[in-house]
Amino acid sequence: MRNNVLIDRRTCLKGVGASLALPLLETMGWAEAVRGKAVKPPVRIGFMYMPHGVIMDQFWPANAESFLKSPPPALESLRPVLDQILLMKGISGVPISPFNGAPHALELSTWLTARLPDADKRNQINIAISADQIAANYMGGLTSLPSLELATMPQTHKENQEGLNEGYYSHCSYRSPTQAVPAETNPRNVLNRLFGKSDKPGKAGQTDPLDRQMLDLVIGGAKDLRKKLPQGDQHKLDEYLDSVRAVERRIAAIEYRQKEAALEKAGVASSKRNASDSPPIEIKIPVGDKRSEYMQVMCDLNVLAFQTDTTRVSTYIGSTPNGVSYPELGFTDTHHSQTHHNNEAGKAGKVAAITKFNIDQFAYMVKKMASLREGEGTLLDNCIMMWGSGLEDGNKHSRENLPFIIAGKGGGSLNTGRFLASTKGNQGDLLTTILACAGVPLDRPIGIATKPLTEMMRV
Repeated sequence: MRNNVLIDRRTCLKGVGASLALPLLETMGWAEAVRGKAVKPPVRIGFMYMPHGVIMDQFWPANAESFLKSPPPALESLRPVLDQILLMKGISGVPISPFNGAPHALELSTWLTARLPDADKRNQINIAISADQIAANYMGGLTSLPSLELATMPQTHKENQEGLNEGYYSHCSYRSPTQAVPAETNPRNVLNRLFGKSDKPGKAGQTDPLDRQMLDLVIGGAKDLRKKLPQGDQHKLDEYLDSVRAVERRIAAIEYRQKEAALEKAGVASSKRNASDSPPIEIKIPVGDKRSEYMQVMCDLNVLAFQTDTTRVSTYIGSTPNGVSYPELGFTDTHHSQTHHNNEAGKAGKVAAITKFNIDQFAYMVKKMASLREGEGTLLDNCIMMWGSGLEDGNKHSRENLPFIIAGKGGGSLNTGRFLASTKGNQGDLLTTILACAGVPLDRPIGIATKPLTEMMRV
């Protein structure tokens, strides 16, 4: 028999100094729900970035009719959730004059701001608050983390195109026009933040059994709660705790291989290996042989953060301009070097493979969201997830048709399962519309926006 006693959405399982937010169960209600009205999960928004643009004929569908049945190669991994995908061609980027010699400094920094830096203060951060932080200012008061900023690479790129501050190369989130928000690259630190445990700035998170002990305490407490839940909630709780355990094990495995490789490099052999065994590979994070494993752990952490309502706003910078390679794809050429392909088939093919790889990681995340039940639908039903790049074509540095993929129905606000081949708008229009669909009130358009893109919306 179903237990009709509602428990608050922000209820936590607590151990000795340990806590873990829960996913939405049938017996829960959202903290901000109005009594007497149907409980509706909140909308979350997430942004995932890749630099240098795409190979257009591998990314854009042939036409609107073929989109769902025959997606282009770059989008093949999204096939199971194409009914939740919205693709729009015709979104232009911010014109970069007078910074024509700084395409890479501006591709990421303008991506969520839709505005150019201050030309009179080039060596300082001075641009605009970004769309994710506008959303965090509105949604953040309802969650323990106002927003979650993730990155695959350290934000340390050193270059000064057109005299612009080096921070523009590797930051997409800006809390204010003059304050860039740093992103976390260490999955252990992210896990600790989700568990309410912070590390000292600049230091790596602990890799010891403390987190596993904390999980043991939490899961022990879950057994008591489980007895009070209906069968459907028991299954959901078990599934959720299994996923938390899985993320923890994968993070621990990455850390273990790093430790073993470091010992081997220092001439210290592992007692668990035979002398004739090949030495363990050195896992380089964030530029390692298993970049997909690292990115998927970060995507899982993003899913957990949304599933537990720890935050409703996230950004994930999959990579930044220059120096990034993908040995997992069978070549070591850097992404940037191949984008200047001059239509050479070999180089263009590598760019297409890199693009597909990055979209595959985005697909991994949104497909997982689509598999998680929430309310009367799925987690993805209640999200707006945007993947994209700040350039259309890395060979020409063009910005007329920026590649964007929108996933999720935004709580019913978006009309998905379509390719709009002739959208007329700019990235400010897109960001303004996304925030409106997420229920974020705006007192002014974002950046260069001039109008909402009503063709995206379900009316």
